Amino acid sequence: MILGELVEKYDIPGAQVAVLDNGDIHDDAAGVLSTRTRVETTTDSVFKVGSITKLWTATLVQQLVLEGALDLDRPVRSYLPDFRLKDREAADTITARHLLTHTSGIAPNHFTDTGGNIDAIEKFVATLADEEHLLPPGTLHSYSNTGFTVLGRLVEVLRDRHFHDVLRERLITPLGLKAIATDTYEAILHRTAIGHVKTTPTTKWAVSYKTTPSGSHLAMSAHELLTFVHHHLTDPTLAPLRDHQLDVPDFGGGVVAWGLGWMRYPGGIVGHTGVSKGQKAFLRVDPSANRAVAVLTNSTNGDPLAHDVFTAAGLDPTPIPLPPTNPEPVDDRMCGTYRNPLHDITLTRTSLTYQPRNELAASFRGTTPVEVVKLKDDAIITTGTHEVMSLIGSDEHGRAKYLHNGAAAYRIA
Repeated sequence: MILGELVEKYDIPGAQVAVLDNGDIHDDAAGVLSTRTRVETTTDSVFKVGSITKLWTATLVQQLVLEGALDLDRPVRSYLPDFRLKDREAADTITARHLLTHTSGIAPNHFTDTGGNIDAIEKFVATLADEEHLLPPGTLHSYSNTGFTVLGRLVEVLRDRHFHDVLRERLITPLGLKAIATDTYEAILHRTAIGHVKTTPTTKWAVSYKTTPSGSHLAMSAHELLTFVHHHLTDPTLAPLRDHQLDVPDFGGGVVAWGLGWMRYPGGIVGHTGVSKGQKAFLRVDPSANRAVAVLTNSTNGDPLAHDVFTAAGLDPTPIPLPPTNPEPVDDRMCGTYRNPLHDITLTRTSLTYQPRNELAASFRGTTPVEVVKLKDDAIITTGTHEVMSLIGSDEHGRAKYLHNGAAAYRIA
């Protein structure tokens, strides 16, 4: 099935696909950049790649390691003396490796707005001194956008340049990339995709400048993304970033382990996904075959299209999780209340309820209980949206210690 047919089948405004095969990149585009303007999607249009940006940030970090300017296992405070967290011991021990593998214990998101100026990342990291710390460093994988923003600040300090400038000087210009934008000011110079909630255009293109290193602004074509991937596959000094660092709990995306920035899938496949303001991006790479596929969509509905493309390209797709045919109630050991910085999450044998801990959290989720069933011995799945969560660890009473959906929440009752 050609891309245009897939866009129509899944009611997605627009998409790009690129395939890297032994150094050659083949790309295609279909649909429109916005359902409002109806501008045609072309192969040189730019789509937001969301958290795939983290691979670019990890690459900038690895360059510093190779130059001897950074040791991944030295505390971040060795390089950022002003780095502060509410948990002083954590601030003293967190390393760049913790940040790259999402094991720092820093909360997933920190919502203080530090403006749109070039110093927003510096100001943002300074606000973390009052942020509740989730877990002791090294305890558990817990996805953290904030942690990657700290890495971005580390890059700024060690390069004595702003993050956007380092991106362009160290990666974009040397790789000869053209269809790429590092911020909204550059995006307007391109044929730029607008995000959609299903088929309704979003009202904002990007979130705060402060989170650029974790995925708020970077946009590019699928072809340029695979040019970056080809650089990784042909430069042996970047291969260690793909090496296994730790296994991770099942949170429904098919990810089984983590490298230094890279997600690891079964069969030696690596990659990442990205979500940003109504756009979804998907990347899968088979290093052993020198093959990669990138799928960029401007809709929250992008997952099934990406699944079909990965299947057609010969890469094992991530299975879409579904509730069991004969579901069972949640085990008693899983039930209880778990806390993260935004919510207290109560799990019963049949439902999951989010209780917001502040006004900001109240704007993200409702408090209506969501039906859940047991997926397997250590995981549950919501029956409506098919969101997977793992229940891991064991306390002195034999109960699960953490609820994990990519980020962790710890048991309080």
